[in-house]
Formats: sequence, C-alpha cells, structure tokens
Amino acid sequence: QVVFALNQTLLQQESLRAGSFQIPYTTEDLIKHYNCGDLSSIIFNHDTSQVPNFINATLPAHERITAQEIDSYFRQELIYKRNERMGRRVKDLLEEYPDKSFFFAFGAG
Repeated sequence: QVVFALNQTLLQQESLRAGSFQIPYTTEDLIKHYNCGDLSSIIFNHDTSQVPNFINATLPAHERITAQEIDSYFRQELIYKRNERMGRRVKDLLEEYPDKSFFFAFGAG
C-alpha cells in the first residue's frame, strides 16, 4: 500500500507539472468564496480536504481496491479521529472551566 500510494502521488505531481491534470479550484478560490460567505458554492460541495485521493477510473480493479483501502485509512486517521480528539478537548475545557468564555475555530479539514 505504501509503494502504491507513493507511486500514485508521484504520478499526480508529474501530471500537475506537465499540465495534463489540473485542480478545479485554487486556494485563492476557497478563500474568496469563504470570505464572501458563499459556502454553498460548487467548491464547497466537493471534498476540499488535504487527504490524498488515489481513486480514479483508470486504475485496474485490484489497484482500485488498494486505493479505496488507503483512502478509508487516511479519512479515518486524519479526519475522523482528529475531529473526535478536538471534540473531547473542547468538551473537557468547557466542563473544567464552566464560568469561562471560549472561542473555538475549526477548519473544514
């Protein structure tokens, strides 16, 4: 899985550099739509997380399964478990200091 992930990452980077693959939005696009309060934009209806995406239709079936396994692992470890940790920390702070005010800011992953 590690070798597969590294190869796919390198192929994506080579495609980006060669201009044969383009990301449909830029970081500036995300910031502009966020600042304008346009969270229903087509940009925010897609997965904008920094989790690598190895699944594509051109992969052979056995490689697609490997890509799905890696994708599930990354989402579980980098998104879901992180969210659970942050939620526990927020809850613990609120319970420990019930008379204090807090401001919490969360990214979209």
